Amino acid sequence: MNQHLRSEPIPFIDVGAQRRRLGASLDAAVKRVLDHCQFVNGPEVFELEKQLAAYSGAKHVIGCASGTDAILMVMMAKNVGPGDAVLCPSFTFIATASPVARTGATPVYVDVDEATFNMSPESLKRGIATARKAGLKPVAVIPVDLFGQPADHDSIAEIAKAEGLFVLDDAAQGFGASYKGRKLGTFGLATATSFFPAKPLGCFGDGGAIFTDDDELAATLRSIRVHGQGVDKYDNVRLGLTGRLDTMQAAILIEKLKIFDDEIAARNRVAERYARGLSNVVTVPRLSPGNTSVWAQYTIRLPDGTDRDGFAAALKAQGVPTAIYYGKSMHQQTAYKQYPVADGGLPGCESLSQDVISLPMHAYLTEADQERVIAAVRGAIAG
Repeated sequence: MNQHLRSEPIPFIDVGAQRRRLGASLDAAVKRVLDHCQFVNGPEVFELEKQLAAYSGAKHVIGCASGTDAILMVMMAKNVGPGDAVLCPSFTFIATASPVARTGATPVYVDVDEATFNMSPESLKRGIATARKAGLKPVAVIPVDLFGQPADHDSIAEIAKAEGLFVLDDAAQGFGASYKGRKLGTFGLATATSFFPAKPLGCFGDGGAIFTDDDELAATLRSIRVHGQGVDKYDNVRLGLTGRLDTMQAAILIEKLKIFDDEIAARNRVAERYARGLSNVVTVPRLSPGNTSVWAQYTIRLPDGTDRDGFAAALKAQGVPTAIYYGKSMHQQTAYKQYPVADGGLPGCESLSQDVISLPMHAYLTEADQERVIAAVRGAIAG
């Protein structure tokens, strides 16, 4: 008797396929670290920083322990603290705002453009006014290059300059993308990124980096990541933390950086196929003119009235996983709802949190699997 054989589930993010592609080179890179035994601030850390600077065009790159630490270290270097306000989009991962709160400063939430998922410049203006009315001093803005697409950096920079704020770009999801021909890593005072394994450029654990052209800031960051040390480790001249990038992770990232552009191109081919197959049944992501994306996530919006849980269950039954980024915006979360919201509210963030859902996206999705995803989405919407 013939039985229908259910297809194997499609990986949402396929780190294993990349590992198989790089197998021998990754093994050799790890072995070099094991052989020289310089596990903390080993030569691979400084080599990676050099390569990332060349890749991005930034003058300085400071490797660190995570994307969260990257943001925190910049806040510490700029002496951000109680009474200060830092403007953040609410529709993003909590790591954008948690370092701000940890300094004692106040994150002030602003809305996003529903078409691009990124910070709304008009809401940013209102957020700055809201902060001042609350007796806070606005000092910084953290735009997020969400899901892989750059934020509106020109508009944000113009507002920040007029209001006397510094810009820290959160490129945790966007590193490798370009804004008007310039790669991320060169906008604002500094750029923070993450090398969490699920990121387009990810290591095999936690890791991050800070990019800047500011010599003084770079020197301060290098001190902060090692307890705030001065001329040596027993002369600590400022408050710091243990924020170093692990040498083993740096060695792995050096190998992954070699194929990064190839993987970005593959991600873009997947995004183009998804857009062709789905744009008439769901709202697909839209790139702003002049932008490229690394497609950290491929996030669609479901039609009004769609049961999102039912949609996800229907895709799961077809072996197609999904994820929701983000079911609650930051201002809706228990530990963060106490902080101010820009005048006019955050209708874009709240609307997106209700109807977004992300589809499998990585460089190793076969065309057959892409078609499976498209068919499953169309079938679930039709059903």
